[in-house]
Amino acid sequence: MTELLGREEFRAELENAIKGREAKNASFSKAWAEGRLERHHFARWAENHFHYVGPFADYLANIYANTPDEFTGAKDFTLQNMYEEELADIRHTDLLIKFGEACGTTKQRIEDPNNMNAITRGLQSWCYAVSQREHFVVATAALVVGLESQVPSIYTKQIVPLREVYKFTEDEIEFFDLHITSDVVHGERGYQIVLDHADTPQLQQRCLQMVRWGAEMRFSYTKGLYDTYVAPELEPVAV
Repeated sequence: MTELLGREEFRAELENAIKGREAKNASFSKAWAEGRLERHHFARWAENHFHYVGPFADYLANIYANTPDEFTGAKDFTLQNMYEEELADIRHTDLLIKFGEACGTTKQRIEDPNNMNAITRGLQSWCYAVSQREHFVVATAALVVGLESQVPSIYTKQIVPLREVYKFTEDEIEFFDLHITSDVVHGERGYQIVLDHADTPQLQQRCLQMVRWGAEMRFSYTKGLYDTYVAPELEPVAV
């Protein structure tokens, strides 16, 4: 029978559950960081990414509703995260739309679900399902640790070429700058909630499984963007 892991060992296992599955190493992320994409590829990214992160406050609302009232710290964090997504200063999705428009797409196209690919629909559906059905600490592990905590490592590699290669203005790339800082805090707070409240071997193992699956989902989503929008342009024309 699996035993309850100590706090340090459990933290290490959570981090290991992401290793080898990091979205920063997926083909689309690597091409982006290396300056091998074009602006229309970023437009397609924005049209997909909106439908993954746009409902993030909805996912968090499900987790909030499933968190018992006595866990006030966890509920307060989830509520604060929702607030930052939707109400603080400017909505995060509005910043994403601004970036997409700078890449040549439109607000109408970005908001149209017909413009996301099948893998993005799968990621969105998974996030809804996990947030609605799983224990609040398991859902936090999946969405905040498995998905959200990866954002700074992804965007720190991507924001440099946006400035230096593609010559976007700071105003146009505010979405990335904001998330590099905010998601460091969110990710670490998510880790602490999981460490505090996954207090049985069963919950710990379920959290580890969901972190692995979350990392795999984000990697597959990111790779899918390359396979759908970039790879076809690189294939030799049949003669």
